Amino acid sequence: MNHDHYSDGYIRHILKSVHTIAVLGASPQDGRPSHGVMGFLLGKGYRVIPVNPGHAGKTILGQTVYAHLADIPEPIDMVDVFRAANQFSAVVDEVMALRPLPSVIWGQFTVRDDAAATRAEAAGIQVVMDRCPVTEYPVMMLKAS
Repeated sequence: MNHDHYSDGYIRHILKSVHTIAVLGASPQDGRPSHGVMGFLLGKGYRVIPVNPGHAGKTILGQTVYAHLADIPEPIDMVDVFRAANQFSAVVDEVMALRPLPSVIWGQFTVRDDAAATRAEAAGIQVVMDRCPVTEYPVMMLKAS
């Protein structure tokens, strides 16, 4: 897939089909982008699970924090990645070890690794990179109405 452009239908389908989202790199600090994204997604009715080994067992926005994706005791539909781009390949490895597989890996702004995305897509996982659901959601849902 060409990750320079995503069709409206591709993004809209993802945002409408996922229900449980793991936020990898979630932060308890109000000013951090991952904190704001978590709050936005919770406000839109998604089940959001924060993942951050430094805060495991605590809560962020009322949600229990897990150390690793593999620690989450329920299936997840999407992994929203707040990590450096050079860590995206390792995140894909971690996601591909999950059972069942999530249907989507979403890399936040500046998070892009085309080779890692190709591996995930070969396993049947949809990939979005260098985008934010907070900016995509209003546009996609407005266009859907």
